[in-house]
Amino acid sequence: MKVKITFLEPVLGTWPNNKNIAEEFIASKAPDASTIEEEIAALGIDAVTEKGKTVFPRNEAGEPVLYDYQVKGFFKDACGMLRRIGGKDEKTGKKKAANLSGKLTAYKSVIDGLIFVQPRMIPIQVNGEIRDCQRPLRAQTMQGERVSLANSEEIPEGSTAEFEVLCLEKDHEAVVQEWLDYGILRGIGQWRNSGKGRFTYEIIDA
Repeated sequence: MKVKITFLEPVLGTWPNNKNIAEEFIASKAPDASTIEEEIAALGIDAVTEKGKTVFPRNEAGEPVLYDYQVKGFFKDACGMLRRIGGKDEKTGKKKAANLSGKLTAYKSVIDGLIFVQPRMIPIQVNGEIRDCQRPLRAQTMQGERVSLANSEEIPEGSTAEFEVLCLEKDHEAVVQEWLDYGILRGIGQWRNSGKGRFTYEIIDA
C-alpha cells in the first residue's frame, strides 16, 4: 500500500542535536566532569540549549525525514493500545478480541518480520517553517519532583509524508489500516500524549 499522511498537529523531532552525545555522556560521569552550571558559564545559555535540542534527521537533499522504523514503532504502539479494548469472555474468562489488533497474536514479531515500511528515509513535505517547541518536563524522583526544559524542532500541521507498506500476508492489510486510523488519536514523534504528531491518512495506491 502507498500511504500519504497529513499531520493534524505539529510533529516533534526525536534525534539528539549533539552528534557526540554518547562520548559526552561518558565524560559527564568522569570524576572531573564539569557541572551544568560551569558548562553554561563557559558556553552560554543558547549554546547549551541548542546542544540539548532534539531535531529531525535530514536526507542528502537536506529534507527532514522520518525513518521507516519510526513508522513501525507507531504500528507497535497502536496495536498494543488497541489490544487493550474489550472485556472478558464469561465462559472462558479470556479476553475477547474487540478488533483486528486483538486477534493478532505475537504482534511485535509480525510487525518486525512480515510488515515492512519503505523507503528507509521518508521525506516530510513541510507546510511552512520549522519552529522550536519548548516545554517543561516533570518527573517524580527519590529527591522529589524535578522539572527540566525540553526543546525540539517542530514541523507544523498540514505537512505531509508518503511511504509504502509491504505486507507479506495479505490479511494484514486491514490491520495496518486499523493502526493508521488510530493516528488521528495518537501520533508519531515526541510528546504524543499532548496530541503532537496526530495525522490523517489516505491510501493513494494499493
